[in-house]
Amino acid sequence: MTRPVFFVSDGTGITAETLGTTLLTQFDSVEFKKTTLPFINTVDKARSTVEYIDFLAKTGPRPMVFSTTVNEEVRAILRTSSALFTDLFDTYIHAIENELGQESSHASGQAHGLRDRRRYDARIAAMNFAMEHDDGQSTRDLAKAQVILVAPSRCGKTPTMLYLALQHGIFATNFPITEDDLEQQKLPKSLEGLADRCFGFTSDPERLHQVRTERRPGSKYASLAQCSYELREAERLYQRHNIPYVSTATRSIEEIAAVVIQEKQLER
Repeated sequence: MTRPVFFVSDGTGITAETLGTTLLTQFDSVEFKKTTLPFINTVDKARSTVEYIDFLAKTGPRPMVFSTTVNEEVRAILRTSSALFTDLFDTYIHAIENELGQESSHASGQAHGLRDRRRYDARIAAMNFAMEHDDGQSTRDLAKAQVILVAPSRCGKTPTMLYLALQHGIFATNFPITEDDLEQQKLPKSLEGLADRCFGFTSDPERLHQVRTERRPGSKYASLAQCSYELREAERLYQRHNIPYVSTATRSIEEIAAVVIQEKQLER
């Protein structure tokens, strides 16, 4: 049966969800129904949460709770539930306090709040830059780009660019590699002199065929032959211009972004 899992926090719940989900990926034979409960920051909210979890425990498999609740009174109530309760702060904070010889601030919302205004503003600036320059629609201030993602259509350029901007504050943009570019084995004209900032994407022909078919079924653009040709010639173009590249066919956006950051040694 599906095991219910709750990510509970007195903040956004992003940390609990991220850490908890990472642990659960090690159990791929189990099906989990995941629910995030953010801003459980009062005694009343904690009691209501426990009542709901206990109700589920009576009618199905024992729930699991991953908590990043800083308030000790709230956490004590949550711990009384019938679920397997794992508080991720409890696991690590005490050891770090002992190591540093001081108590933690016990302040909620530190990881995803506005504590570092400068970092937040940098991420917003990077996001604005990314949206303006998506798919080569603008070349204004292109020299500010830390990395330029290049690839044939539907290889994952835009999602990765946005992730780099929002998550890491990296000034990224992307340009499509067209059939004319492939025939001439040249980068888009706007990227002359910027090959050292480029990073290429490729894919699996079958996967690209599937993705393009969802967009334009029955077209030459989506045909397996066209996809195979574009990917083959794109790799040849990357090699000719000494552009590092990676296949996005079986990688998540997070994995692709990590490869780009590592390969290009980008400063976050």
